[in-house]
Amino acid sequence: MRLSLTTGALLFGLMYVNVGVQHFTNTAWFNPIVPAILGDPTIWVHITGVMEIAIGVGLILPRTRRYAGLGSFVFLIGIYWANLNMWINNIPLDGKTYANHWHVLRLLAQLGMMGFSYAIWRGSMAEEHATKAT
Repeated sequence: MRLSLTTGALLFGLMYVNVGVQHFTNTAWFNPIVPAILGDPTIWVHITGVMEIAIGVGLILPRTRRYAGLGSFVFLIGIYWANLNMWINNIPLDGKTYANHWHVLRLLAQLGMMGFSYAIWRGSMAEEHATKAT
């Protein structure tokens, strides 16, 4: 895998671990954006926190990076529901609501992270195939 993709995967992994830990240390911040249909938001915040920590560790470790890249891609699709809920229902975080342009930027960031997750997955897969061929 190219050095820049490897470095990016490491940094992305650290970001995931950091945000995952925040799901446990600042649960109340995440609770409002969990769609009400899911029930108790704290359970979902903790579940997604565990998932984010697992994906982050997976991105950091070379042996699991490929699977974590794919896992990150799928996770980001599923988790966007909370961000969309925040946008559609104008849910405040820390007492502040956000204008539409902020939500559009958040969507673009989500798509960028999905693209990077896909690149990590494909790059890791290509590296594995190249290693097996030699």
